[in-house]
Amino acid sequence: MTHALLFDLDGTLLQSDPLHFAVFRDMMAERGRAIDLAFYETHIHGRHNLDSFPELFPGEDAQALSELKERLFRERLEGGHPPMPGAPALLDRAEDAGWAVAVVTNAPRVNAEHMLAAIGLRARFDTLVIGDECARGKPDPAPYLAAMAALEVGPERCIAFEDSGSGLRAARAAGAYTVGLRSTGDDAGLRAEGAQVTIADFNDPALTEILRRFDREALT
Repeated sequence: MTHALLFDLDGTLLQSDPLHFAVFRDMMAERGRAIDLAFYETHIHGRHNLDSFPELFPGEDAQALSELKERLFRERLEGGHPPMPGAPALLDRAEDAGWAVAVVTNAPRVNAEHMLAAIGLRARFDTLVIGDECARGKPDPAPYLAAMAALEVGPERCIAFEDSGSGLRAARAAGAYTVGLRSTGDDAGLRAEGAQVTIADFNDPALTEILRRFDREALT
């Protein structure tokens, strides 16, 4: 049985939150409301559009606004975007070791495809699991369980990389070893949501020991 690395996308494989925040900031400003990054992180980050939009834009068509928001986000990806530091090297290591890899995201498929293309990593992933295409999205474990089934890897042999509370809860409930990226949150907050360890990015020295253990045995 092989091992698997399971990656969230937004805030994990790329630092996309500044782009999302800018879109939300502009949409709210058009409606006479000013929001800051703290508001974004508390009320928007990690949530489905259709869950948060009725609260953010009461009385408006949440589906239409969601489609607009995602189109504006994709426009900001035009021209490319750097991946999270260390991500390509980590994928090289996984390939050399024969580990399976997958992306597990709540992003719409069209966004996921755009993001992976923008950071130059689309060809590295044969398995792309979309939350909306599962019975339930994160924080339900269904997307992670779907990735494990597709890769035919047991949860005890999976590391999940996540930056949001909903993603960490989903991965932990699915039985994966959870690594939180401090791209938007801090160590204490990520651990409170279910991270078993946290890293700054994929160049973090702490990741080296995690992978060494992973190479030798299942993480618990």
